[in-house]
Amino acid sequence: MKKILITGNSGYIGSHLTKMLQDEYEVHGLDINPPQLLPKTHHKIDIRKLFNIEEEYDAVIHLAALVNVGESEQIPIQYYITNLNGTMNVINKVKTKNFIFASTGAAEGCASAYGISKRAAEDCVVEFCVRHKPTPYTMFRFYNVIGSSYGIKPTNPDGLMYNLLKAKDTGTFTIFGNDYVESKDGTCVRDYVHVNDIARALIHADTWIGTSITHPAPGHHQYNLGSGVGYSVKEIVDEFTKQVGNPRNIVYGPRRIGDPPYLVADNEKFQRDLFFQYKHNNLSEIIRSAWEYRNGRK
Repeated sequence: MKKILITGNSGYIGSHLTKMLQDEYEVHGLDINPPQLLPKTHHKIDIRKLFNIEEEYDAVIHLAALVNVGESEQIPIQYYITNLNGTMNVINKVKTKNFIFASTGAAEGCASAYGISKRAAEDCVVEFCVRHKPTPYTMFRFYNVIGSSYGIKPTNPDGLMYNLLKAKDTGTFTIFGNDYVESKDGTCVRDYVHVNDIARALIHADTWIGTSITHPAPGHHQYNLGSGVGYSVKEIVDEFTKQVGNPRNIVYGPRRIGDPPYLVADNEKFQRDLFFQYKHNNLSEIIRSAWEYRNGRK
């Protein structure tokens, strides 16, 4: 049985990944917060500080990060320390045969401190894994993760799903910016991917690296993990309202610093190389899964 370490296992993606892996893998976790789902071993560690783990893993899936775009503009240094230094601490201190790094589509344009910190971490992963500590790696740039399964709650207060579910109680939802010329309704356009597809892709990457005829080990690869289809924020809110009946009051606020107007994945390389098929690319299904979580269904 493969032994996997998930950093950030207490978070939204990490919890889904833990659930999907635990029947066929020996899952270990590393997070500063207590886990939503218990792995075999949970290391309570702050990746910003030096640490030591003696065990060796078949793969490390590095999810731990600060991910709030708006917050990153307020405290950029904390984002650089956590997302850059923290990544280097993990890759330097954890012994692994395979390193899988969760980056972000925001690293493409680097419009925010969050995007800049993740792009810098990408560069360091490449440099370190190729030249200094030769290790097969795969980097995924995640786009907007949405949906829920297994009763797992979203943990990013900057995220669309988190705030839509919250709006069910408050009755009000704020859309930041409605004057973007890049979309038909003036709101930002994003590529939304169900969290289960994100987790499936990470598992797929681990089983694929070093086994593909066209990409023999050691593998050094980078992919955009998105559906390739863009929806505006208002389209998501309208679909949520259609299914749920709320929020009653939609208000428009000013643009947020660091928000790119259009962010949709070019995922052709990913689907071509890994033969990966999305299972949850229907917008209504994604939103329904979020609402089912809100009502306690799994």
